[in-house]
Amino acid sequence: MEYQCVHLPSRQRVFHFGPIPGTNNIGEFLAIVHALALQRQRGIRVTIYSDSMTAQTWVRNRKAKTTLKRTPRTAQALDLLARAEKWIQTYGVNVPIQKWNTEEWGEIPADFGRK
Repeated sequence: MEYQCVHLPSRQRVFHFGPIPGTNNIGEFLAIVHALALQRQRGIRVTIYSDSMTAQTWVRNRKAKTTLKRTPRTAQALDLLARAEKWIQTYGVNVPIQKWNTEEWGEIPADFGRK
């Protein structure tokens, strides 16, 4: 699992994390929460786009419903997930999160071109 954030107008990478053992859904959720936290830290408000309805649902519910089992290999991802859940439960969502329209706009720029 790895994730990144790309500033749409400039196509510049804002942040990148990974790879570590985990799932795509966890990575998508962490990317959204990371973007929310960064915006809060910098005092900005910009729409966040994600092509993952699962991650958007997890954000809306402020809780991830992963089935990933804890092992020594997955511990880091699950620890990050718990931290992200705590963050979003504390601070919430203060910017729009929109579904990326892949059919119309093509692959989301934050993906790694591996689909």
